[in-house]
Amino acid sequence: MPPSAPSDKKHTSGPSPATQRACACRRIVLTGFMGSGKSTVGPLVASRLGWNFVDADDAIEAEAGVAIAELFARDGESAFRERERRIIARFAEGEGLVLALGGGAIEHEGTRALLLASQDTLLVHLEVGLATTLARCAGTEHTRPVLADRANLEIRYQRRLPLYRTAHVSICVDALTPEQVAQEVVRAAQIG
Repeated sequence: MPPSAPSDKKHTSGPSPATQRACACRRIVLTGFMGSGKSTVGPLVASRLGWNFVDADDAIEAEAGVAIAELFARDGESAFRERERRIIARFAEGEGLVLALGGGAIEHEGTRALLLASQDTLLVHLEVGLATTLARCAGTEHTRPVLADRANLEIRYQRRLPLYRTAHVSICVDALTPEQVAQEVVRAAQIG
């Protein structure tokens, strides 16, 4: 089934005109708000392509030797985002890689510029509605304290949404299974 022509980029099911190039993608980077399925879909995409999967948050914690929450508390968000950018930049040079970003990585201008400018990288936004985020993330408030503060969560969502939508491709994932999302990502990359 060919991708449908969207009336609005937020519901893109396939490559945008910017990605109609003969995509010799060497890496796919997944971005989106919490609950969009990046860490679930990423391994599925990697498996379909025979590539490796890396969760940027896991890589940051492994390098730092502490949890992200502790890094935020100890060093502040600005220092964390710079550390995150350096790690993403390192992975952005790899081949045969699917990389899942943390939900806030897109806010760092340097990270966005790096991922959007690389000819070998396809940046894919997994767009999820706030109601879906709340449903999917229910019960994880102990690891995601922002969920308990609904007003702050909504502000964060609205602030990031236009940044996510700068991605090469946006896929609305609310009504799709992880397998269907993985299929759309592979299709968007024109691989397989």
